[in-house]
Amino acid sequence: MNNHFSENLKKIRKEHNLSQEQLADELGVSRQAISKWESAVAYPEMDKIIALCDKFDLNIDDLLHKDIGEVKGEEESNKKINNFMNDFLKFFSDTVDLFSKMDFKSKVKCLFEQFIIILFLFFLSLIVSRILNSFFSSLFGFIPGNGFNFITTIMRSVVNVALFVAAVTIIAHIFKTRYLSYYNQVKKDYSEKNKDVIKAGEANEISFKTEENSIVIRDPKHSEYGFINGLFKIIVGVFKFFLLCYSLHFAFMLVGLFVALIMSFMLYKTGLFFVGLILSILSSAVIIIIIMLLVLNFVFNRKNNKKAMIWGFLLSLVMFGVGCGLTVTGALQFDVTEDKDTLLETKTVEYDMKDNVVLYPNTHYDIEFIESDNDNIKIEYSMIKYCNLEERINDKEGYTISAWTRCEEPMKLIRDYIKVVNEKKVILIESDYHYIKVYSKKANLEKIEKNREDYFAEERKRNEKLEEDRLNELNEELKRLEEDNN
Repeated sequence: MNNHFSENLKKIRKEHNLSQEQLADELGVSRQAISKWESAVAYPEMDKIIALCDKFDLNIDDLLHKDIGEVKGEEESNKKINNFMNDFLKFFSDTVDLFSKMDFKSKVKCLFEQFIIILFLFFLSLIVSRILNSFFSSLFGFIPGNGFNFITTIMRSVVNVALFVAAVTIIAHIFKTRYLSYYNQVKKDYSEKNKDVIKAGEANEISFKTEENSIVIRDPKHSEYGFINGLFKIIVGVFKFFLLCYSLHFAFMLVGLFVALIMSFMLYKTGLFFVGLILSILSSAVIIIIIMLLVLNFVFNRKNNKKAMIWGFLLSLVMFGVGCGLTVTGALQFDVTEDKDTLLETKTVEYDMKDNVVLYPNTHYDIEFIESDNDNIKIEYSMIKYCNLEERINDKEGYTISAWTRCEEPMKLIRDYIKVVNEKKVILIESDYHYIKVYSKKANLEKIEKNREDYFAEERKRNEKLEEDRLNELNEELKRLEEDNN
């Protein structure tokens, strides 16, 4: 046995404020025996060593062979780490429990308050960081080149980490003080008030009940910060205003759906397609009405009939799915035809051929050049019935021919579409509607095509020149502003 035991015994006795005589009485030995143990003249029996370990909560090996001071230091360090982890886990679990008991309004206010605090600390940290960076720059300015950059980078990193840790600590402390501490007090008060009601074994399952089965975590004694509460009301008010304005989209959609509902009765001859269309429109209208009610109730602080809305939404989804299925099933019964004459017609225009002619249609038509014996330019347009061909010839830009279509009688066009659909037909127009055909001699066609390409090339150059001039103007303006600032 080495001298660790004698030294350890002295430290333990003094830590517990015991005299040699008091320790001897507790162990059932004489004071002289304790004195001999501490001076390493004699050593106790094993039963006395075990008694010492039991009394002071020690390990035999630590008592006999280690420095008890170092052991205690390690235990304290481990204890602090364990306490830190336990506190962190308790903070996390209390936070989760707190939010599960909060009503919706309290959750929003709590999160909004934390956001404002984070925003404030963020801007404050930017100011502090900039001040310290300027200080470091002036402090280490005498160090040349890379040495200065290295040191200032290290110092900035240390500052940023310190500011981050400080911000997290402040946020956690404010949250704990304003919410968790109050919440734990509420739980404690509730438990004491209802201790006779809480069943055995369920003391940790406390339920805070109000009319909405949740607690409001703020009361007049623990009200929000005044400026945060006011700012929250302003932001909520602005949000409600924009939400109300946006809800006008749903109103217009609802009007459009009812118009479509009325018009869909014109397709009653299509059978399943008609039934599916009606169901789809009605279910879509119900869904939009539910969304509008949710928005309006939120804006005007009215309660929602949650059960009715949920059931209405689910039934509408089912009805919409059934309607889409019937619509697709009915559409599969339609015949596909290429009888384009039902909806399309061809119109022909002839122009004089000139060397500077440029064909510039204002539509999205694709042009097909077809060689013929025609000395002039014959252009054939495929277009929807009841549409007229509008054209313009501009001699100032080199005999430029422009053409586009305009539908003069849309109601007749809609009537023909409805008639085709009621006959359960689908007409494949494909891309013919997007075509114009140009007929002329080969030399004329080559000239027309070249003029067209040259025209668009010149137009691109003009646009590029305009962009370049505009960029130069902006650069000149920027230089002028920099000179004014200097």
